[in-house]
Amino acid sequence: MKHAPAGAGTIPPAQSPGAFFSTHPSRADTFTESVIREMTRLALKHDAINLAQGFPDFPCPPELKLAACEALNDDINQYAITWGAKDLREALSQRVKKFNAMQFDPETEITVTCGSTEAMMASMLAIIQPGDEVVVPEPFYENYGPDAQISGASPKFVPLADDFSIDEEAWKAAFSKKTRAIILNTPNNPTGKIFTKKELSFIADLCIEHNAVAITDEIYEHIVYDGHRHISLGSLPGMEDRTITIGSFSKTYSVTGWRVGYALADAALTSRIRKIHDFLTVGAPAPLQRACVAALQLPESYYKELAVEYDRKRQILYKGLKKAGFACDLPEGAYYMFTDISSFGMSDTAFARHLVETAGVAAVPGSSFYHTGGETKLRFTFSKKDETLTEACRRLERLT
Repeated sequence: MKHAPAGAGTIPPAQSPGAFFSTHPSRADTFTESVIREMTRLALKHDAINLAQGFPDFPCPPELKLAACEALNDDINQYAITWGAKDLREALSQRVKKFNAMQFDPETEITVTCGSTEAMMASMLAIIQPGDEVVVPEPFYENYGPDAQISGASPKFVPLADDFSIDEEAWKAAFSKKTRAIILNTPNNPTGKIFTKKELSFIADLCIEHNAVAITDEIYEHIVYDGHRHISLGSLPGMEDRTITIGSFSKTYSVTGWRVGYALADAALTSRIRKIHDFLTVGAPAPLQRACVAALQLPESYYKELAVEYDRKRQILYKGLKKAGFACDLPEGAYYMFTDISSFGMSDTAFARHLVETAGVAAVPGSSFYHTGGETKLRFTFSKKDETLTEACRRLERLT
């Protein structure tokens, strides 16, 4: 038997995983895992009340459960059309025209996705080239920075004022020749801020001037308080063909685990989004898409009652937090309370862990919503049963 010369055709010595990672950097190295989901894991570990992750602990409307069961019994178990079942896209087109004052062709301008998270990622990948900049108002939902980085863009963070209003000069300075898009979340997570028509018009003017696309996350559009009104940026003049409006069934109908969302955009943008969506996830769950058609058939009274219900929960948590020594204001929309913890003399991460371990209540450290800063903030959700919130407030009183 002949032997190969030393080194010829032999398997090189194995390298340790650490050696591989040190020489092969990844986009994943530029951001951390979700702090919100980490706090949920800690809540489970310590049997704490989870006011960290924004999912309801109460049932969704019975009409949705019935429709989902009927879809399964009807064997709606195979792929829907990649960009969404036809009846759902048609129902979305009608709903958006009525509520958001925007018109979209269900055949060419609506994409049903696996939640708003995938809708955002597909939209970013559809429009971004490496080296582009994406303007992200701060504080922001924790996904937006990683979304920009995964797509190859550089996030350009622009702080909101202390009262969460827009500093126009700071926003003007944030836009440049490299700006490709802006991510706007209204009603906002974590602050509850609802951008006014004047503020939206200012943002629209910047997008038009710099030829930028606006990606708007509007999943809390029906959860608003105190006479505030949700306005879609895409409904403003000049924004029809440069806005991607993202929505979801998760928050409005209390079905966060169903993972059905959507992206609305003109045909040219939608064509790109659909291609990315196809190779990311193929499609959202078919039986649950059928059930979401039933959601869109609920009467207008449902949305009014939803806001009333959340207003009551908002008041319960607000009063409890104030009594426990937290500084906070009532949010204008969404279902979060963004609090100041300066008086407790601990950092956000240390205090959040302290709350879980000693008070049995989980919240989200404020720094997860900032590029830099937020160490004096905590976010609590009030998307829970009244009795859950009441018990959480009772536990928080132990702090005083």
